Amino acid sequence: MQFDGKVAVITGASRGIGRAIALELGHRGADVLINFNRNEDAAQEVADSILSTGSRAKIFSADVSKFEEAQKLIKFAIEEFKDLHILVNNAGTTRDGLIMTMSEDDWDFVLETNLKSTFNCSRAAVRYMLRRRYGRIINITSVSGQMGNPGQTNYSASKAGQIGFTKALAREVASRKITVNAVAPGFIDTDLTASLPDDIQAGLKDLIPLGRIGQPEEIAKAVAYLASDDAAYITGQVLTLDGGLAMF
Repeated sequence: MQFDGKVAVITGASRGIGRAIALELGHRGADVLINFNRNEDAAQEVADSILSTGSRAKIFSADVSKFEEAQKLIKFAIEEFKDLHILVNNAGTTRDGLIMTMSEDDWDFVLETNLKSTFNCSRAAVRYMLRRRYGRIINITSVSGQMGNPGQTNYSASKAGQIGFTKALAREVASRKITVNAVAPGFIDTDLTASLPDDIQAGLKDLIPLGRIGQPEEIAKAVAYLASDDAAYITGQVLTLDGGLAMF
């Protein structure tokens, strides 16, 4: 069990990629705090699955785009599990639209949910990790933050911001054996892509050299690697998992 004795906090972990990450780490032995904002039943299902393996798991409702709620999330993890080793900043949302019709509210909401939440949770976690002289922070960004995507200026900006944040924080905390990395998924089989019409899904696959949409579990395995001691010499990097969609 690769993560025996390790404590992980995953934001936005009741469904999609966050759910897969929580299950991957929990099934590998980590004690996991599952953050959710709305869907308590789904979060509890994730916790129950982890508990069935013998690891500990708790759920915690918090809107991590709000500074105080993010602080409470991290504080709860440390008080409940008596430690904190891994933070995965996964909470995110979209409100797509061309910039000529995008409202200020849609811009602010996406930037706060995706980028400010990363700051909020990381700030709280780093305070503890610095004293502990150990930590793994993994930010879930997107290929949209690397190559841009029309109709997603807000989302692309937030995800590009996460990449800059990752690199800057990695430099700040490296001397204390804390690594900070990002994972950039491409098109992944989540509720969002599953709801798209078949012809749109087929069109997406045509853009991907590997010819298929990725699975949340594939993202989770990459996160598990970066969270492990095997990745102790990797920091400030962006690992792109997109089937070859964005090649640089």
